Amino acid sequence: MKIVFAGTPDFARIAYEAIIDAGYEIPLVMTQPDRPAGRGMKLQASPVKVSALEHGAKVIQPVSLRLTLGKLGPDAVIEAENAKAELEALSPDIIVVAAYGLILPQWVLELPKFGCINIHASLLPRWRGAAPIQRSIEAGDEQTGISIMKMDAGLDTGDVLLMKSIPIDGMNASELHDKLAELGGIAIVEALADIKVLLDGAQKQEEDGVTYAEKIQKSEAQLDWNMGTMQLERNIRAFNPFPGVTLTLPNIDGVLKVWKADFTNSKRPSDAVPGQILRVGSDGIDVATADGVIRLLELQKPGGKKQDVASFINGWHWNE
Repeated sequence: MKIVFAGTPDFARIAYEAIIDAGYEIPLVMTQPDRPAGRGMKLQASPVKVSALEHGAKVIQPVSLRLTLGKLGPDAVIEAENAKAELEALSPDIIVVAAYGLILPQWVLELPKFGCINIHASLLPRWRGAAPIQRSIEAGDEQTGISIMKMDAGLDTGDVLLMKSIPIDGMNASELHDKLAELGGIAIVEALADIKVLLDGAQKQEEDGVTYAEKIQKSEAQLDWNMGTMQLERNIRAFNPFPGVTLTLPNIDGVLKVWKADFTNSKRPSDAVPGQILRVGSDGIDVATADGVIRLLELQKPGGKKQDVASFINGWHWNE
């Protein structure tokens, strides 16, 4: 098969390399334009671009694939037209998409013989949208997984070719991302090996059970002690590494981040209020929540590094 790959972050890179390792050739890769990053804000290539160049693929980076004039201006249309010419010249059998970051217009969806196949990090139709990994943790789901889906014009609404599930088991978003990225590579290789049969047997998504994974906003980072203990612990895991749950503590200037927490068997004193520090020790900082007690285990001071709680509390006079 003539395969084109479209993806940008590390999640996509892992799938791309899994396809290469399985013996498939990918002569053309589409990825987002280089972006400024780091302290010096120097332009950096995406993980997919770096890997694609290492494997000798041609890389194109249009800012848009829309052929009509929009808010990005005429230069974006020229880039889209050039991308269209590249794709038409190659005449791919399939385009594999993983966290690409650009909307694929209808001309792209219709161009490959077998269509555009997406690697989505949820068990569709649950958690369509931008942040399925984080939202599955936040919601307290017991399992999630990978869906290989034939793309259509909707938002993750296409027919599903295959799914693979894994338990969440207390993972944070970073850990779950890595597990799902690996699973996505396994799933897409399996799908490519049997693509005709899977397309013939593709299953329409049920309308029952549809949920949407809205993009994570920085405004969600502020820890709300009026939540229950279980929800707070899930939020801390869901927003690790981005945006990181923020809080303030007595006698520490600025906003801190908490990266890890756990439940406790302690009962909240009847006179305690949510957010009240109940105990500080080398094994954790116990804080009252709306319905119990949560134990903070890993924190970060403004401008500092992540610390385990034993290091964090050194010199902290929290009750003065």
